[in-house]
Amino acid sequence: MKKNSNSAGEIIIRPIGFVKSDLAYRYETPRQGILSGEEISIIELLSNNNFEQAVSKLDGFERIWIIYQFHLNKNWKPLVNPPRHTTKKVGVFASRAPYRPNQIGISCVKLIKVEGLKIYFSQSDILDGSPVLDIKPYLPYSDSFPEAATGWAKNNCDEKYNVEFSFLAAKQTSWLKETANINLTNFARLQLEFYPTDVSRKRITDNKDNFALAYRTWRIVFEVNEKIRKVIVQYIHSGYTELELDSAEDKYLDKALHREFNSRFPVY
Repeated sequence: MKKNSNSAGEIIIRPIGFVKSDLAYRYETPRQGILSGEEISIIELLSNNNFEQAVSKLDGFERIWIIYQFHLNKNWKPLVNPPRHTTKKVGVFASRAPYRPNQIGISCVKLIKVEGLKIYFSQSDILDGSPVLDIKPYLPYSDSFPEAATGWAKNNCDEKYNVEFSFLAAKQTSWLKETANINLTNFARLQLEFYPTDVSRKRITDNKDNFALAYRTWRIVFEVNEKIRKVIVQYIHSGYTELELDSAEDKYLDKALHREFNSRFPVY
């Protein structure tokens, strides 16, 4: 095999663009993009590279592959603990985990439209700011093998819960999204649609009468109906106590938002 001309054996890859998405934190992302909702993300391609020509005819495809960098991961792990399917660790090459030697991710997303240097897509698990390395069209005849064996990763869609929001919870989450761009609706669905009472693997506490899911300094209170596999988000409340809100210390710079939230929704 011919050696790489680069004495260090390195391969230099430069981004062709970057992703703009509401998914800002790793714990907000779905396990796979197909489990995500219809929120729109955008690839903003870099200018002055003839990429306007490179996307010609792309808008005729319903789905595309996006190859990108897991830019928030600085280290890799040979063994990872999958979020579902098994309680035992598996090799990173036998998983979709982001802790990879070369930080490369690949996602098949739903293409919405192409406008100049902007590519709009949904059903994505790609974080905001991710560098995009390449884009390829999805071809069902060559990319889909529905009967292929999946090893340890079993199809457990039958175990999925339906996540619903009470009138109050919907009002509270809507206010937080409009006021501070905090998407608790998407986060709650992603975290609670599988194993919602598993307190050992999620930010979940058991309050006997109900459960609470933590999102940074917010708490999402919910109940579970096992008979019909339904999660009902009852309400949202601040993760700060009154004493903490009165304190001058404001590590996350969000106490003013919490105070306004409490004044608008004083019951909880």
